[in-house]
Amino acid sequence: MLIDLKSKTAIVTGAGRGIGREIARTLAREGVRVAIFDASQDLLDDAATEWEAAGWDGMQLALDIRDKAAIREAVDAVEQQFERIDILVNNAGVAGGAKVETLDEAMWDVNFDVNMKGMFLVCQAVVPVMKRQRSGRILNASSYAAITPSVGGAAYAASKSAVVGFTRVLAGELGPWDVTVNAYAPGMIPTQMNRFADQPEARKEKLLDTLTLRRWGEAKDVANLICFLSSDLAGYITGTLIDVSGGKYATQMPWLAYEQN
Repeated sequence: MLIDLKSKTAIVTGAGRGIGREIARTLAREGVRVAIFDASQDLLDDAATEWEAAGWDGMQLALDIRDKAAIREAVDAVEQQFERIDILVNNAGVAGGAKVETLDEAMWDVNFDVNMKGMFLVCQAVVPVMKRQRSGRILNASSYAAITPSVGGAAYAASKSAVVGFTRVLAGELGPWDVTVNAYAPGMIPTQMNRFADQPEARKEKLLDTLTLRRWGEAKDVANLICFLSSDLAGYITGTLIDVSGGKYATQMPWLAYEQN
């Protein structure tokens, strides 16, 4: 069974680094023309250098994911350049917060503005293109925090839970046009945003104890899922949240299997 994505066009937001960059890179290796959206021009320049060296097709566009006019302009530029948009990966996101009692209102707002509103605005710009094509794949970044939140993470967990509800509604609205919409929930994948790799060793061991597969995830684990969901093989999967967490808390005490092995 071969996943064939050749000659498709994708937009990946927040793809200057981290999981988003790996998603964009993996799609490009599969023959996808990838438009990278990111707020950092330096990261976009670095991506452009990589794309040129690898001989991959694509483009890099700097924008604030909260800017509706900039998003519309960027989406128009992608459609004009490549004549279609087959895949949209709403990867851009932020994380931050505090316990509810002391949570700053601005921190609450930025979580929802980037994680939820930005995704909504990009979807709103891309949906008409996919409806005209009568095909498309939309993939929205949620988080394991939408399944089991953490103390001090109310703003982040609430925004990522909102992504799941939005995804289901949009899937329902776009079914008649054969456009699928799904969300994905990365778990313990060390990034610059979550800084898992910088934790003290004792803390790392406690975190790993929560996993059925007792190892850190990698960005490629998410990227591989995105490739599958972007393909024709996933044409009957829509309106769902897929957990990419190594089986975090699949059982109440996953560490017991390792102690008893």
